[in-house]
Amino acid sequence: MCTDCVQKEYPNRGNTCLENGSFLLNYVGCAKCNHRDFMLINNKTTEEEDGEEIVTYDHVCKNCHHIIARHEYTFSVVDDYQEYTMLCMLCGKAEDTISILPDDPRRMAPLF
Repeated sequence: MCTDCVQKEYPNRGNTCLENGSFLLNYVGCAKCNHRDFMLINNKTTEEEDGEEIVTYDHVCKNCHHIIARHEYTFSVVDDYQEYTMLCMLCGKAEDTISILPDDPRRMAPLF
């Protein structure tokens, strides 16, 4: 993974978890060939381990195939919630939890 290719390492993305794609606003350009172009996604794998889906891939420079960052996304269901996480030097770190029930018991009922 290349710290010279990104503006900020592992930026906090709140609850924005990307299963695929790239966070181009954090990409300053390839430190190896000095081009700022779109990236390719290489070596994408999807595994299921103990009920958790794990997606990993490499962000790679389109021109010289320099590896910019390794992306990891996870998805699982725990009790009544879907849980998502993302960890990537380029795309950042994030996690989110969403209720699978029609009405999320963590949210307050409307006043009206």
